[in-house]
Amino acid sequence: MGRKEKKSLMDRFLNTVEVLGNKLPDPIVIFIALMGIILVGSFVASLFNLRATNPATGEEVEAVNLLTGEGIVQILTESINNFSNFPPLGMVLVVMIGIGIAERTGYFETAMKRVIEVSPKKLIIPAIILVGIIGNVAGDAAPVVLPPIAAMVFIKLGYHPFAGLIMAYAAAVGAFSANFLIGMTDALALSFTEPAAQLVNSDYTGNIAMNYYFIAVSAVILLVVTYFIATKVTIPRLGTYDSSQLADKDEQLEEREVKALRWANISMLITSAVFLLMVIPENGILRNQETGSIMNDSPFMNSIVFIITILFFVPGLVYGLKAKTIKNTKDFGNVLSESMASMGSYIVLVFFAAQMLAYFKWSNLGPIIAIKGADLMQAMNFTGIPLIIGALVLAGCINLLIGSASAKWAILAPVFVPMFMLLGYDPAFTQMLFRIGDSFTNPITPMLPYLPLLLAFAKKYDKNVGLGTLIANMLPYSIAFFISWLVLVILWLFLGLPLGPGGEVFYQQ
Repeated sequence: MGRKEKKSLMDRFLNTVEVLGNKLPDPIVIFIALMGIILVGSFVASLFNLRATNPATGEEVEAVNLLTGEGIVQILTESINNFSNFPPLGMVLVVMIGIGIAERTGYFETAMKRVIEVSPKKLIIPAIILVGIIGNVAGDAAPVVLPPIAAMVFIKLGYHPFAGLIMAYAAAVGAFSANFLIGMTDALALSFTEPAAQLVNSDYTGNIAMNYYFIAVSAVILLVVTYFIATKVTIPRLGTYDSSQLADKDEQLEEREVKALRWANISMLITSAVFLLMVIPENGILRNQETGSIMNDSPFMNSIVFIITILFFVPGLVYGLKAKTIKNTKDFGNVLSESMASMGSYIVLVFFAAQMLAYFKWSNLGPIIAIKGADLMQAMNFTGIPLIIGALVLAGCINLLIGSASAKWAILAPVFVPMFMLLGYDPAFTQMLFRIGDSFTNPITPMLPYLPLLLAFAKKYDKNVGLGTLIANMLPYSIAFFISWLVLVILWLFLGLPLGPGGEVFYQQ
């Protein structure tokens, strides 16, 4: 017994990470501190006449002191504009209208349950994994709803419920940057990538789909990898489970929910067909009227955010009306208000992140750090595969301490996007590297709010279970995801394939 109770080196390490991570201040406070650091840094940098030459333009970039009278006036007068003119803010909030109504009415949750209910036995495990991977487009729904459902399904299959909990959770949060659909994660990533890239090239514009090809291929690969780890590692390791003491019964979908889901899916197909009729014909109104292109500077790509919003909004509304989760206009207004209310912390975060990015831009510290960093990396010959591995490991390690993806990318993007651009890599590629690094350690980070919830689910089956048990069984998924993604990125790099529409591996001005 004594040997079992003794904590392993891994458990002690993760417990230390958890303690240290809990001592970090709120991300908003971190941004406020960074604003102060940048202001002081601008003073020190200008004092020492810090400057660098932009290799892309040949222009000399000089540090600007923001703690002068002129700088302070600029900080005070431009603060509102920094926030209101932050272009991706509106994009994210608009997408949230569609995703919010689909989530709040119960459409996402019912769709997940139904997929698992109707899947043949041999395909149930792959179906759960697929729902978990696709489910990240539904915001909080997948890591909250799917694990307990998977646990019940695994009991029926004769497996330990922990195996289902862990597998579903790993698929939902570990494969966070893999999907067949474009959603909120794409919008959030772009919201910080674009202004960071504009520190080097003020004319740079990205798009929400610029990582799509890569994340779609990643979804297929991680589905296979997750299935392999589940069937060859997790399920055999955890063994069977005595379910005779469980009093709870499976929660079956009501007929009303099934009918509502059917009508919602039909409405999505009809809505998709309408948009396809505007895109596919050669004279389609959503094509570029001069070139006929669907992707390059077309109304389709320029309106893709609103189109995605509509594709979620319509089935979400239809489901709500049919399932009676929306009974009147008041309910409709409440659903939309609640979905926006959930973005409150993001809006506050963006306010301070926008100020920080503005200070970085005004002081020229961002470009100078990027140029100096790029020069150092080139001098050390730290490019290619070592650079990729370093970026993935760094993002993965930071993810163990800071849970919010937007908070991390807001901090890292102003430095890494310009730096990688100067090394010849497109912002879409740098963004993709961060998204991978931000995903593969998600299953084992104590900083995600879903992990305590997962522990609560686990205690239903074993009151003595601890966090170490869950993390130890999720560690193989994190390792496998890292290796798989690293191989895929290297392959993509060598082949020079586009990451998505308008998203390349190598940067061309």
